[in-house]
Amino acid sequence: MAVNRSSLYTKIHKVLKKHYKPVAPNARLPLMQQLLYACCLENASAEAADKALAALENDYYDWNEVRVSTATELSESMHMLPDPLNAGNRARQILQSVFETNYSFDLEQLKKENIGAAVKKLHKLKGATPFTVAYATQVTLSGHSIPVGSGALHALFIVGALSEKERNNYVVPGLERAIPKNRGVEFGSLLNQLGAELTRAPHGQAVRKILLQIAPDAKDRLPKRKSAKQEEAKKAKAAEKKAADRKAATAAAKAEQKSKSPTVKKAAQKAVAGGKKETAKKKAAPASKKATAKKGAVKKKAAKKAAGKKATVKKKKVTRKAVKKQPAKKTVKKKAVKKKGGKKPVKKRTASKSSTSRIARRKPR
Repeated sequence: MAVNRSSLYTKIHKVLKKHYKPVAPNARLPLMQQLLYACCLENASAEAADKALAALENDYYDWNEVRVSTATELSESMHMLPDPLNAGNRARQILQSVFETNYSFDLEQLKKENIGAAVKKLHKLKGATPFTVAYATQVTLSGHSIPVGSGALHALFIVGALSEKERNNYVVPGLERAIPKNRGVEFGSLLNQLGAELTRAPHGQAVRKILLQIAPDAKDRLPKRKSAKQEEAKKAKAAEKKAADRKAATAAAKAEQKSKSPTVKKAAQKAVAGGKKETAKKKAAPASKKATAKKGAVKKKAAKKAAGKKATVKKKKVTRKAVKKQPAKKTVKKKAVKKKGGKKPVKKRTASKSSTSRIARRKPR
């Protein structure tokens, strides 16, 4: 099986040489730009990839602006590619992954490392496909790796070089052993052109001729056109599936809402009730405190008033008694004074009378 594969790879190389011309890559580009160029080159022609990379460099200020842009925005600049949306998404993801690991867009330090370690790091980048890693390894890292895109992978399956399982797992066994390193760049360019043609026009006569020329028994594996009825039936089935999925999704969402809503409502009501009770307790506590304070104040005021009234009553009684007794004493004193004063002149008068009477009684000599 390995011998047949190696002979088949050599046959593919010979046939593709007759129909396509190999394109030499630009090895002067830095590793970061080689990865972005590989994103544009996968399943596309070299001319379209050059235009797409130039459009990214001209339409955006720097790679950071490309990183923060959306895939749809990038696809507008890369419209010349057969699948600009996926190409733009791959380029944006690679830039994001490189920026998160290095905080810059420089990968030149990988050239100084071992090829195996550098390839592992490239494979870890988000958005990096086997084609982009193999292209950067071949062109920049000087390793022996032949880039195979999804279109070229399907072409190798049609030709019989791969099984369906290997195609699904994206594995191309024995390719680097069958094609030497000095012919790897040429073979990779020719194979990519075949994959781009198959992706652009899978039912084209030119691609069919090339594939049948490589493997005459590949008629059963060639992409077949579907009749209008089959396409309509397929579209109708797809529409029915979408409608059924939408209905199922809406029903599931409603069921989840119904199942969740009572518990959520109850929990919310309990929380609200608990909050209301707490607020009522908080409000009642200061109100009761205020009421007790008011009652205490009222009692204190009443006690003070009662004490004051008693004091005033006692004072009034005392003052009344004092007022009544004092004037009596004063009058008594005055009367006594008057009596005493009256007695004195009486005595004098009596004395004077007695003296005059004595003089009058005396007889003149």
